[in-house]
Amino acid sequence: MDTGKITIWIDQAKPILIAFGLKALGAIVVFVVGRWLINLVTGLMGAAMTRQKLDPTVQRYLVSFLSVALNIILVVAILGYFGVETTSFAALVAGAGVAIGAAWSGLLGNFASGIFLLVLRPYQVGDYVAIGGVEGSVLELGLFGTTINTPDNVKTIVGNGKIMGGDIKNFTANPFRRVDLVAQLAGSADVHKAIALLKESVAAVRNIQAAQGVDVEIVEFNEFGPKLVIRPYCHTDHYWQVYFDTNKAIADTLGAAGFPVATRPVKIYPV
Repeated sequence: MDTGKITIWIDQAKPILIAFGLKALGAIVVFVVGRWLINLVTGLMGAAMTRQKLDPTVQRYLVSFLSVALNIILVVAILGYFGVETTSFAALVAGAGVAIGAAWSGLLGNFASGIFLLVLRPYQVGDYVAIGGVEGSVLELGLFGTTINTPDNVKTIVGNGKIMGGDIKNFTANPFRRVDLVAQLAGSADVHKAIALLKESVAAVRNIQAAQGVDVEIVEFNEFGPKLVIRPYCHTDHYWQVYFDTNKAIADTLGAAGFPVATRPVKIYPV
């Protein structure tokens, strides 16, 4: 091989290699400094949110989102430094973002709703709620879904988008709630006596809120006779115990007092 030609090629390649080496070295420096600045910014942002007592879950996701966005900007800047056309790259990223957003619209909707739920806090872990058509105790409030344990001990996950799009009932928010029960009387029954007896017996049920008393009133008249509504008040933790014990108290009280059983009246048609 002609050594002269090799020497010429080496002499011609030296400036190119030196320029590329300097650019590579500069890119490494930019990457290291950029990563340091990104960590500094995300750290300061995390510290600021901690001082504001923002929810830890929200903090992690916001810091992660900012870190990913800044790293993408850093990579695009380094590619531009090397002379790579970044316009098409940015368009590709934007197009991918639109496609992913369209495909994951439901997931992103749940994510956005989760942020609102974490900030607004209409309910917390341990609360007894009715959300998204499901009723039970909240086990976990996540960014995409809320985990609930239903009264029949079934672990159920409800999408946050469905929760934000419907009614939210928090039974634990108030110190007590009302138990609604009814008692059907016969048409010949002494209504005033039944009301007095039921108020006395139901008031003795365990875990009833004595300060609110017991409401026993006539709610309607039907073909059987007068129908009474019985409404004691209790804490949510004791709801079902009060519900069942009150039903027992109603049956025992009316049975012991000898109230007639409500039956459908016999209709007599002319011959």
